[in-house]
Amino acid sequence: MSNEIEIGRGKLGRRAYSLDDVAVVPSRRTRDPQEVSVSWQIDAYHFGTPILAAPMDSVMSPATAIELGRLGGLGVLDLEGLWTRYDDPEPLFQQIAALEAEEAVARLQQIYAEPVKPELITQRLAEIRAGGVTVAGALSPQRTQELWRTVVDAGVDLFVIRGTTVSAEHVSSGAEPLNLKRFIYELDVPVIVGGAASYTAALHLMRTGAAGILVGFGGGAAHTTRVTLGIHAPMASAIADVAAARRDYLDESGGRYVHVIADGAVGRSGDVVKAIACGADAVMLGAALARAEEAPGRGWHWGAEARHPRLPRGERVQVGTIGSMEQILYGPSMSADGSANIVGALRRAMASTGYSDVKEFQRVQVVVSPYQP
Repeated sequence: MSNEIEIGRGKLGRRAYSLDDVAVVPSRRTRDPQEVSVSWQIDAYHFGTPILAAPMDSVMSPATAIELGRLGGLGVLDLEGLWTRYDDPEPLFQQIAALEAEEAVARLQQIYAEPVKPELITQRLAEIRAGGVTVAGALSPQRTQELWRTVVDAGVDLFVIRGTTVSAEHVSSGAEPLNLKRFIYELDVPVIVGGAASYTAALHLMRTGAAGILVGFGGGAAHTTRVTLGIHAPMASAIADVAAARRDYLDESGGRYVHVIADGAVGRSGDVVKAIACGADAVMLGAALARAEEAPGRGWHWGAEARHPRLPRGERVQVGTIGSMEQILYGPSMSADGSANIVGALRRAMASTGYSDVKEFQRVQVVVSPYQP
């Protein structure tokens, strides 16, 4: 059955669904929430929760990466952010939080014009390692060729290549494009790469040897990709498509399992539940963790797209501060809006539908049921 819709006589469009369009269905079995496992393992690294922090300056500092690691998640530091451009970026975070809306993008462009310093990459990753947690750092595809050796020499455990969209077949007549297959093959550390939002793009990235694929395209709270570029990938469909690529690649490769990580539009606990129900192994949270008291953004949230020197595709948004990172992950929650006790909500959803671990929960029944708040 095709779900293509005729937009006009000359164009068909495929119907795709966002996380708001779907819901999980209870089954005949339930279980105690305490008997549910929400742990996650990628390569040799084991985590108490399937939660990664997005490599965004408003979310992650070396200190918050350590805190999230202590709480069972994985903090990913943006290695092209303020922490690797300035010895002491704290005054700049204060300044960004105090900016008037109309001057925010221009000032962000000025602040991020400062070059990335390789010695600061080494220093920041060493700070995280000293905290005794798994060390993860992210580069954009454009800077990976130039900076990857610094990152690997600094002793990173998981290497993240994150862009708005990343393909295994980037075409450029200027600079030599990053050959992901050769790059990942030569690297001694597991690589998580993305975003990808389609079956074909994800399958090609899996064939490069990546350990994990980030699913999404400009769907986060601070992105304006849909209005600037006209590109948008509804997350429920994108995750399900990439999960299908994971299944087919598992057969094709003779048993190699690539992790699917939902990245974008996962702002509340219900979104985490539905992302895993659609096939994700883990979720990457931005705005949800930017609301933490420890977050460097002080209640404001922005991504790399907001600082682009020529075509900003994001903005600084106010998400507010609701509690500690521990409260956001484990509660207690002081509101019923899904912004806190995210792990508790995931446990309860799994228990209410009778599933005992995250991998099993990917098989839960889902219905199309658009949400009208």
